[in-house]
Amino acid sequence: MGISKNIMSNTETVTVAAIGDLHVTEDCVTPYHDLFAEISRVADVLVLCGDLTNFGKTREAEILAEDIRACDIPVLGVLGNHDFECGQPEKVAEILHQAGMTVLDEQAVEVHGIGFAGVKGFIGGFGRGELAPFGEPIIKAFVDEAMNEARKLENGLRTLRTERSMAVLHYAPIVETLEGEPIEIFQYLGSARLADAIDRFDHVKAVVHGHAHHGKYEGRTMRGTPVYNVAQFVVREQFGRPYALLEI
Repeated sequence: MGISKNIMSNTETVTVAAIGDLHVTEDCVTPYHDLFAEISRVADVLVLCGDLTNFGKTREAEILAEDIRACDIPVLGVLGNHDFECGQPEKVAEILHQAGMTVLDEQAVEVHGIGFAGVKGFIGGFGRGELAPFGEPIIKAFVDEAMNEARKLENGLRTLRTERSMAVLHYAPIVETLEGEPIEIFQYLGSARLADAIDRFDHVKAVVHGHAHHGKYEGRTMRGTPVYNVAQFVVREQFGRPYALLEI
């Protein structure tokens, strides 16, 4: 890249590799070791967009953690819904953190002059299909979870003082990158409340998410911020490799 990966100016273009939906299982053997080593040669930062494990099991997280150690660039990202399946997302996050990954949720970080804020996100729908906090308490609790994830994202983005930043999600913030999935399940794949939070900030230059395995690679928020669906199944079809390279 012509400059050290550890010391970069705040005006230098930064190459971010992004991939989602790794779905590491207990019977995997170094599933991403070689890929992460490759990414370390072509990118300055690696971003992981959730569903890092298949069931949120300890062993699955440990296998991925070993592969993360193959990276010699910063690794950061968010958990996905699969990482919650066993009811121990904190354990999954801790194992990955010990391997050197920054797990975004209640924090935002700056790497090479670029700000990164992220959350898992949640379901809830879009436009006229967006669920409102009305009626039964369980519906209100459901909507409050979606609103809480959006609030965490907004708070993280607000703390950043960088001129350029990236929002990192698992669930989709817009409908456009869901195209290709059955329309009946759009409301289960993301929430417009995430895009509302993103569009409050001029410094967000790109958004990445996963989750929609059959969606579309690229779209934009209402304000025009680029959104990329980096679920590895979508990216592989787009580029012939399982990760996207974004210049920020």
